[in-house]
Amino acid sequence: MTKTNVSVYRHLLKTITWRVVGTIDTMLLGWFVSGDIKTGLTIGGLEVITKMFLYFIHERIWYKIDLGVKRENS
Repeated sequence: MTKTNVSVYRHLLKTITWRVVGTIDTMLLGWFVSGDIKTGLTIGGLEVITKMFLYFIHERIWYKIDLGVKRENS
């Protein structure tokens, strides 16, 4: 079996785009639950950095695990 070569750059772009979606969701939920848009924005602003870092690490770990991945030789 050969490993598929995926660049760290791709993982980083996926991390950023997913975090944008997740942060918007968190901001809206924070606003909805609290009734205060400032609270929603504060919660979203705080979580954006921590969750981006955690997702990147998570993605890199899962990339090294071949569970459920079939790779074909070229």
